[in-house]
Amino acid sequence: MAKIYNDISGIALLDKPSGITSFKAVLKIKKALNVKKTGHCGALDPAATGLLLVLIGKATKLQAEFMKKDKLYTSSFILGTVTDTGDLDGNVISQKDISDINIEKIKEAAKCFIGEISQIPPMYSALKHKGKKLYELARQGVEIERKPRKIVINEFDIISYCNGVVNVRVSCSSGTYIRTLAQDLGNVLGCGATVKTLRRERIDGFDVKDALKYEDCEDVNKIIKKQCFFLK
Repeated sequence: MAKIYNDISGIALLDKPSGITSFKAVLKIKKALNVKKTGHCGALDPAATGLLLVLIGKATKLQAEFMKKDKLYTSSFILGTVTDTGDLDGNVISQKDISDINIEKIKEAAKCFIGEISQIPPMYSALKHKGKKLYELARQGVEIERKPRKIVINEFDIISYCNGVVNVRVSCSSGTYIRTLAQDLGNVLGCGATVKTLRRERIDGFDVKDALKYEDCEDVNKIIKKQCFFLK
C-alpha cells in the first residue's frame, strides 16, 4: 500500500516543461506524495514552461495570497504574424511586412506599456463566463466581450531582435497575459505579433532555478529533499 503523506503541508517549486497542462504537472506531485489536497498559484499554458508554485495540504489555503504576487517572464515574440490564440498553437489570421522594424522602434514602442495599463484578457484563457472557460467557448467559435483590467508592467526589457523575432523580459503584476502584451506591442508597431516561447522565471521571491524538474516528481525522496515543508 502506498504511503500517505497526510502530515505534509507546504510549497513545492516545479519547473513545468512544455507540452503538458499545469494540472497534469501538479497531479504528478499529488500522486507521488499520495496527498488529498494540492493546488497551484497561476496556470501556465501547455506550451509554456517554467515556475509553478505547487501548494500541498494546508498550504492550499494560501492560494489566493500567492496568486496576487508579481511575476517575471522571458518570452520571444514573432513580429508580423497574428494568430487567433496569440501563440503558435493557433491559426494564422494575418501576416504583415516587417522590413521597416528595428530594435530601436521596438524599444520605443515598449515604453508605452510601462506602469499601470489596461489589458483585455484573451478569449483563449481560463477565465470563466457563466461557468464555462473562455477557451472552451473560443473553440466553439463563440466570442464574449471582455472588460479591460488594470495591470502593472514593472519592466519590459527588449533583449534582442533578429529575423523577425524579439526576445523580451517582463516583470509584471498578477493577471497579466503575455500573449496579449505581445499582440498589443505588435499593434503599436503596426505589424502584429504572436508569442513563440514563454517561460516563467520567478514568482515573488521564488525562482525557477530552485525548482524541481518534472522528471523527478515521481521520486518522493527527491520532492521532500528538494523542498521545504511545514508539518501540521
